[in-house]
Amino acid sequence: MEVRKRTAKQEKHPHHHHFSASDVVHETAEVTREVVEKVAEKLTCMWDELQEWQRDNHFIRSGYRPATASYLKSLKSLSYWHNETVNIYSHLLGAVFFGVLSSILYATLSPRHEAAKLWNVLDYVGIVGLITGSFIPSVYYGFKCETLIRDGYWIMICTIAIACATVSVHPHFRTPKYRPVRTSMFVAMGLSGVLPIVHGIQLHGIKEVERRSAMSWLLAEGAAYLVGALLYAARVPERLMPGKFDIVGSSHQIFHMLVLVGAGCHLKGMVVSFDNAHSNGVQCP
Repeated sequence: MEVRKRTAKQEKHPHHHHFSASDVVHETAEVTREVVEKVAEKLTCMWDELQEWQRDNHFIRSGYRPATASYLKSLKSLSYWHNETVNIYSHLLGAVFFGVLSSILYATLSPRHEAAKLWNVLDYVGIVGLITGSFIPSVYYGFKCETLIRDGYWIMICTIAIACATVSVHPHFRTPKYRPVRTSMFVAMGLSGVLPIVHGIQLHGIKEVERRSAMSWLLAEGAAYLVGALLYAARVPERLMPGKFDIVGSSHQIFHMLVLVGAGCHLKGMVVSFDNAHSNGVQCP
């Protein structure tokens, strides 16, 4: 009688005996993923739901954080995915060397308009500082004996830096309309580094410039910055497939990654230049 009851129960619920540990793990993971997605949907919003001052790139359609009027609430967004997550952590991971201002910007971008404007200005000023700081040691090692030339290039880059920082602070140039202008300005500032390289080759030849300034690493740095800036200005790849790169893979995020690559190239180049200058020594007359 007991056997019949068990058999009948098994026939009534045969699926109870087909669950394995892997099935349970898979089911749990699937439920967790669905819960995370639902939570993320509530924490983020679409382009059409943004306030006017938050709108910059209409090819990014989703994953935005709504304005919170609270730094604390904005900082809580570090714990979930949205379309600034990559920008935040790309700078946080590189903050040992640079990018502190930019990390603060993207972590607190959504509280309110005035706060966003302030940190946006600091972001641009941080970029100016990064380029200027990269330029100065490169020129120092490249023209270690030619002090007048060295000082001339230092004055040039500092003048350009002041001009770029001044424009960055001006509200008129911080709007999405002037995005290409801002990008062109910083590209021009970066390309000004080509002048001392060409000048150095004329004075000392390619091999000596490579030995003094690690030219190949500086060119790699410039290439990373230039490609990143062009993608950012063109809004590629999100322009080609709107909505597909809202959270990961947008031009802004690629730009951030290439900035890290460029800064890494610069660091390597300066280490090589330092070693060459202090081991072999450039003998000045």
